[in-house]
Amino acid sequence: MLIRLLREYLRPYKKPLSLVLLLQLAQTLATLYLPTLNADIIDKGVILHDTHYILKTGGFMLAITLVQIVCAVCAVYFGAKVAMALGRDVRHGLFSRVQRFSDREVNHFGTPTLVTRTTNDVQQVQMLAIMTFTLLLSAPIMCIGGIILALNQDVKLSSLLVVAVPLLAIILTLIISRMRPLFKVMQERLDNINRVLREQITGVRVIRAFVRDPQERDRFEGASSDLFGVQLGAGKLMAFMFPSVMLVLNLSTTAVVWFGGHLIADGSMQIGSLTAFITYLAQILTSVMMATFMFMLVPRAEVSADRIMEVLDTEPALHPAATPLPAGSEPGRLELRHVEFRYPGAEAPVLHDISLVALPGKTTAIIGGTGSGKTTLVNLIPRLIDVTGGSLLVGGIDVRELDPAALSDAIGLIPQKPYLFSGTVATNLRYGNQRASDEDLWQALEIAQARDFVERMPDGLESRIAQGGTNVSGGQRQRLAIARALVHKPQIYVFDDSFSALDYATDARLRAALATEVTGATMIIVAQRVSTIRHADQILVLDGGRVVSAGTHDELMLTSECYREIVLSQLTEQEAAA
Repeated sequence: MLIRLLREYLRPYKKPLSLVLLLQLAQTLATLYLPTLNADIIDKGVILHDTHYILKTGGFMLAITLVQIVCAVCAVYFGAKVAMALGRDVRHGLFSRVQRFSDREVNHFGTPTLVTRTTNDVQQVQMLAIMTFTLLLSAPIMCIGGIILALNQDVKLSSLLVVAVPLLAIILTLIISRMRPLFKVMQERLDNINRVLREQITGVRVIRAFVRDPQERDRFEGASSDLFGVQLGAGKLMAFMFPSVMLVLNLSTTAVVWFGGHLIADGSMQIGSLTAFITYLAQILTSVMMATFMFMLVPRAEVSADRIMEVLDTEPALHPAATPLPAGSEPGRLELRHVEFRYPGAEAPVLHDISLVALPGKTTAIIGGTGSGKTTLVNLIPRLIDVTGGSLLVGGIDVRELDPAALSDAIGLIPQKPYLFSGTVATNLRYGNQRASDEDLWQALEIAQARDFVERMPDGLESRIAQGGTNVSGGQRQRLAIARALVHKPQIYVFDDSFSALDYATDARLRAALATEVTGATMIIVAQRVSTIRHADQILVLDGGRVVSAGTHDELMLTSECYREIVLSQLTEQEAAA
């Protein structure tokens, strides 16, 4: 998965990568050439007392060193630039894919792991890319070039490499093979600690209300300790890696000095050649050590790449049409024809044979007990989920064939739990219509009965809104969400129990304003309060995922026992008849 991910996302950067490879090759060759020049200075300059040769070769070494520095700096710059672009592109790919997910895919992965995969997992792959472009590319060149030049200095002494390099490779293989499973568990434990922390921050009021602080501290400590245990195990293996490399390097150097000393005594090897050989040995084993550092990152990057590709390879359940159709001639017309919805693997459908027609200028209300399928039905309209039977039409066109942009323009959804984004009142209201003027915003706030408290805010429309709208009350958050939909100016408004956080007086004023100010749109209202929907043009009563009755309030009071029970649980006979 790691190779596949890198191949896919590095394809646009072939030219910069080729330049990085050339620069790394140049600086590595320069590094390898310096010990040979140093050996020549010792053998032909120092021993023979040839000052001119020492100065000439030394100057040449300085020029080679300057080339090496320039190439190394440029290689690091372009390599880091490509690695940063890789991280940006992978995050963009993950974000784009998650944005296309339906609720089913989001719930399958879970929010905490999606956050971790988009941040920490991408960071692991990006770190591997940075180290590869700045270190690993030069390691094999250094190792192979060093072996060739070491053989050039002395073939007999080079036989030590046959022992040192394989020994080092065996040690590293044994360590790395035990690290990869730990990194997989580490990422899962990181998901868990992210989930626990997110729940505790979000639910801090509930925790304090039930005085569960000690238990939640223990819960977080347990998740943190689980992560610590895995990280400690991986850290021990990492700590064992570098001493192993240094042990092999030092033993090899000692052996070279020992056997090289005898060769110098025999006259079969010169002092400069021995010095160069020791340098090449150090370069060879250093390149192996650099590769070792990379191999410490590879197992964790592999695990992260697997998790990233799992998200990228997940096909959204909601597929856009191959040839999407534009909006119909009557975009405010909503029609459900024998709609059925069944969750994957469920034995029975949640919704059975739902049919209705909602027209512009009319209000259609949906009411029913808990678990009757109201919210599921509402989620079908903006195509948050797809029908599994029948068809749902907006403007006479099946939503599965409709252009997603046209569907978004036609529908304004006010969810049961409204969400406001961090920013200002104005940025939240303009979320669906960036071209809206301040007058449009104030008009929407007026209709939504939110103008009074926005005017009381220190900066009016520019007042700050915290993430999730936590710095305003539930009722204020609900009214701002309604105003946001009004600024969007869709043809179909879908209110999913959007009046539950409002008091009765505000609820009545808001509905009255909607009836007079928003006259040409289709209104779909899901509510628990009978007072909210009793004046609707048609009311659908859901029970067990079926429409058990439909009609006006007065008609249903006479014909529907289910509706009558709901009404009388909230109102008296006299209030219901008024």
